[in-house]
Amino acid sequence: MKLGIPKEVRPGERRVAGTPDTVRRLKKMGFEVRIQSGAGVGARFSDDAYREAGAEVVDSADPIWGESDVILKVRPPQEVPDTDVHEADLLREGVVLISLLFPAQNTELIERIAARKATAIALDAVPRISRAQKMDVLSSMANIAGYRAVIEAANQFGGFFTGQITAAGKTPPAKVLIIGAGVAGLAAIGAARGLGAVVRAFDVRPAVKEQVQSLGATFLELEFEESGEGEGGYAKTMSKEFIDAEMALFRQQCAEVDVIITTALVPGKRAPVLITEDMVETLRDGSVIVDLAAEQGGNCALTEPDQVVERHGVTIIGYTDLTSRLATHASQFFSTNICHLLDDMGGATDFRIDHEDDAVRGALVLEDGALMWPPPKPKVAPPKPAPAAPEPVVAHTPALPVKASSNLGTGIASVVGAAALAFIGVYAPMDFIQHFTVFVLACFIGWQVIWNVSPALHTPLMSVTNAISGIIIVGGMLQAGSGDYNLAAILGAVAIGVAAINVVGGFMVTQRMLRMFRLDTEA
Repeated sequence: MKLGIPKEVRPGERRVAGTPDTVRRLKKMGFEVRIQSGAGVGARFSDDAYREAGAEVVDSADPIWGESDVILKVRPPQEVPDTDVHEADLLREGVVLISLLFPAQNTELIERIAARKATAIALDAVPRISRAQKMDVLSSMANIAGYRAVIEAANQFGGFFTGQITAAGKTPPAKVLIIGAGVAGLAAIGAARGLGAVVRAFDVRPAVKEQVQSLGATFLELEFEESGEGEGGYAKTMSKEFIDAEMALFRQQCAEVDVIITTALVPGKRAPVLITEDMVETLRDGSVIVDLAAEQGGNCALTEPDQVVERHGVTIIGYTDLTSRLATHASQFFSTNICHLLDDMGGATDFRIDHEDDAVRGALVLEDGALMWPPPKPKVAPPKPAPAAPEPVVAHTPALPVKASSNLGTGIASVVGAAALAFIGVYAPMDFIQHFTVFVLACFIGWQVIWNVSPALHTPLMSVTNAISGIIIVGGMLQAGSGDYNLAAILGAVAIGVAAINVVGGFMVTQRMLRMFRLDTEA
């Protein structure tokens, strides 16, 4: 199969849908890869790097659009600047287009692609299920956008993020408010905390509270019994009462914080306005707002997409290309997500649109021009039937015979075991008795320490088993050092070697586990 990667035509877009590393992976899947010359320059990938990876570099986008079986893009198809040509009109019948499409907002574009009888897979529609995490470009791009938002805020903020104590005086740390604790919000929390800021975060989904706190931020809560948990891990539109309480909280926080980063979005709708003009007026001069929802209208009423403006002494950043400002890593993440998707679709050797695959079906918008979006809701397994209530015990039902039978079996086993031990004690030689006693104790200890313990506790128990292995080494030394080269001495030497491996390996695993729970004091 021929796979083509055209150069992005959107002004300012530096990302590319394939990198030299992912081209190698695509070649291993069996694809014949073509890429337009200069497609990776914005992400610092040269044409020579693509050639070394095995891709064919072509000067024009025409052979890519006209001859490829699969086309990979970052942005949705659009009109090529300074021409009357629309990228969607270049699609040939039967081609598979894989890119961001946002079908809920771009119905006209979807109709245009459908007219070409092409197949379209929207990377932004990949369902947020555990198996599809490796294909989720929205999460990987949001992670980058959240980090970059903090860097842009620090660049515009006229002070330190971390507190400073110098001979010239003392500076308190910056106070940062992050609205929305999804992937972008959590990445912003981590970056702001890493720079030393005091971070507060708010989200309508109470489930993210522990994640926020684990990153060292304070989670702001409302005394309001309503959950904002929507489908697919996204937030949902809240009631008017909740929004009023939410706005009152933001107005209070605006009087205290220095930097606000907003990430609130509801899929398929305009971004909700959370920071009004009167809130901006309450912020101190020199404060910064970074609006990650600028492309969908903005969470701040004064946001201007793709612009940095100053209103009432506050700098408002409305960049819509934050991920493109980290183009190298963003391209690598984006193209890796695509590789996972293509691998899930069978690669070049077994390429297919599997409607039974929830990840592929969820992202499928068009198939040979036929509209397949929105996808059907995933099949939910029927709930397991509740166990039947036990029949009430009738008072006159005699339960003694069953209990007697059970006790009888246990009693017989105990009598047989005691008789066997008595027989061994009377007729076996003294040396055998000593060894047999150790054997029985070893079996009992092994059962209690290993078999009878929850598997989750096996690693912490390494230290205890090390002590037991130490006893084995002592016993092995006694046997191997007896001076006789018999079977017992050989087995003793083997026991020393095996137990030593267990001791050393056990301590290594235990120490590695303990290091996971230690704080880095230097940091």
